[in-house]
Amino acid sequence: MSSRGGVRVNAGRPKGSVAKVTISSLLDSIELQGGQSYTDLLTQDFLAARRGNDSGLTAKYHNLILNKVMATMNSIEVSNPQDEVDAKSAAFTAALAKITEIAATTK
Repeated sequence: MSSRGGVRVNAGRPKGSVAKVTISSLLDSIELQGGQSYTDLLTQDFLAARRGNDSGLTAKYHNLILNKVMATMNSIEVSNPQDEVDAKSAAFTAALAKITEIAATTK
């Protein structure tokens, strides 16, 4: 019998164990253990890096904070009038037809 692959006795996660650590439970645990919210801790650490003139760490905090802010603030505003939308739709349809035509002739 091969020792590779297949079912193994007692393999895998035990019944009743938690499958994953969730972000929510992790943040709750940080707040419970530390007595402060993760946001407050992040702010304090960022300010400590700035006060300590640690430009590398400060830049990392800037990137972390900016990425979080940008992810929550991104939005798309559609302000095209209907005739402009119709013109773009017609152009897309024509281009798609041309691509389909080219694909059919190359087969």
